Amino acid sequence: MTPAEVQAINQQLQGSSPGEIVSWALRKGKAVVTTNFRPYEAVILHLVTQISPKTEVLWVDHGANFPETYRFAESCRQRLELNLRPYLPLMTSAHWLALNGGQLPMPDEVERVESFSRIMKLEPFVRGMKELAPQVWITALRREQNPQRAATLQHVMWDEKFNCLKVNPILDWTPVELEAYLAEHQLPNERTYYDPAKGDEKHECGLHAKLVTDSK
Repeated sequence: MTPAEVQAINQQLQGSSPGEIVSWALRKGKAVVTTNFRPYEAVILHLVTQISPKTEVLWVDHGANFPETYRFAESCRQRLELNLRPYLPLMTSAHWLALNGGQLPMPDEVERVESFSRIMKLEPFVRGMKELAPQVWITALRREQNPQRAATLQHVMWDEKFNCLKVNPILDWTPVELEAYLAEHQLPNERTYYDPAKGDEKHECGLHAKLVTDSK
């Protein structure tokens, strides 16, 4: 898809609600929605499954989430009857930890963060995307999560890595809108999430950026 075609789509969808964008996306071919079960993920999962309950949900479970995150994931799975497709890394989290200091990487440990990201998150993510082969990839990306790339993000983009449309329905929502949606639909949430592949909110783990060669 050309940049001009993508721009035309975004102009067409200008002013549309997240639900309207999801409806548009689901009509464009086989869709996958990705999640890491961080705070507010129930919003995008609910938006998608209310329209298409059987949409595949790709989750990279690196095995080092907090117990609260796993309980939240199970709560979402049951509440929304998710068609969950977990993808696990080829190396267990216990194996990685044994080789890398025994503890999860902290934000300032750049080499350890990048190692965890490459081995435990990017590899299973790429494998999952290739096996599920979506024509449409629906994400929970929001501008405020990544101010460095905010200006380049659009509601609809073309992803060359996976040769599919990448759709970001809640791109402009803030916690105010997200909290209101959770309350309106009585959806679960959790706030203890920590991503060892990022370290902090502003670090790019790579799923939404150019992938390194040896992660393919």
